[in-house]
Amino acid sequence: MAENFSYVFPAIRGVQAGREYYVSMCPLRLLPRLFSFGEEELVPELRAQRTLNKARVPDIARYIVENKDSYTFSAITVSIDGSIQFDPVANKGPASFRMGALTVSMDAKFIVNDGQHRRAAIVHALETAPELGEETIAVVFFLDRGLKRCQQMFADLNRYAVKPSASLGVLYDHRSTAASLVRHLSLASPVFKNLIEMESSSLAPRARKLFTLSALNFATSELLSDKELDDFESASKKCLEFWEAVGEQIPEWTYVRQSKMTSGDLRRDFIHSHAIVLQALGRAGRALYQLSATERAKRLKRLREVDWSRKNATTWEGRAMVGGAMAKSGQNITLTCNEIKRVLGLKLTPEESAAEEAWASSRRPRRNTGRK
Repeated sequence: MAENFSYVFPAIRGVQAGREYYVSMCPLRLLPRLFSFGEEELVPELRAQRTLNKARVPDIARYIVENKDSYTFSAITVSIDGSIQFDPVANKGPASFRMGALTVSMDAKFIVNDGQHRRAAIVHALETAPELGEETIAVVFFLDRGLKRCQQMFADLNRYAVKPSASLGVLYDHRSTAASLVRHLSLASPVFKNLIEMESSSLAPRARKLFTLSALNFATSELLSDKELDDFESASKKCLEFWEAVGEQIPEWTYVRQSKMTSGDLRRDFIHSHAIVLQALGRAGRALYQLSATERAKRLKRLREVDWSRKNATTWEGRAMVGGAMAKSGQNITLTCNEIKRVLGLKLTPEESAAEEAWASSRRPRRNTGRK
């Protein structure tokens, strides 16, 4: 090549849509030097990527550092804006034209088409764990064909990307103690056994399952503190005890297990198997465990007094439901928990009291102070 200074990557050559591309391995310590990301100040139509969401970076970096022996990353996709040359290792043999050295001029620019958050997180992680610098990540290189082509590559790479459901994430997560606990509950709890949808985070009207694994995960995370999760056996015992006690106060859950009622009919007519209510029950349960076992059992029996019917709009509209449909916001979880706490005779936290006052204020009729 004409240039005196170049980067040389061991690479494998491939072809997509009639265009050559190259796959190589890059040491993590070289990522910040090679693949910079400086498009934050450009307007969207002049960028080849979305802006970096800096809030995501620390979480991904923490994942790397806390799982140095088992973290997994997919390849970064990069466009090269500059001159390159590929030299195959040989001219004969089955891999002769595919394997070789990719030489890139140091004047070239690298544009990250996919993986800028992984790159930023790796840079962040290296500050804490520099020993990771010699490990590698796969990089897929494409030749830059201009901004329009780079933007199209980003659109194509993300066109069919579908984030796995929250339930499937819990099912396959073997690092999280909470996820392991919830999987155990789904198999061991008489309340949930055979009634948990393990893959989807939503249930079809005719689905035979009554709860989703993700809903149970959120609810159990509300019930237990992080410290309690450190002791799997104790946490498991507490969860089994709590949810069995709750299940005894909700006869419709038993009817479904006994095939006296379908799960579809229950979800259609009642709110107590939906994720928002399970999460609210878990949050109220944490407060219940501040009481003695005798008092706790006594208070839990009051759940039988609750009218969980969707028709009970006076109680649930604006709390668990909005316009007759189940709600999902954090504010709705808090307001639903507030009603459960009221029934159980539990004191609200300052934040819950503020949410309750705001909700009550929004329901008061406004006086017309305008002049005639």
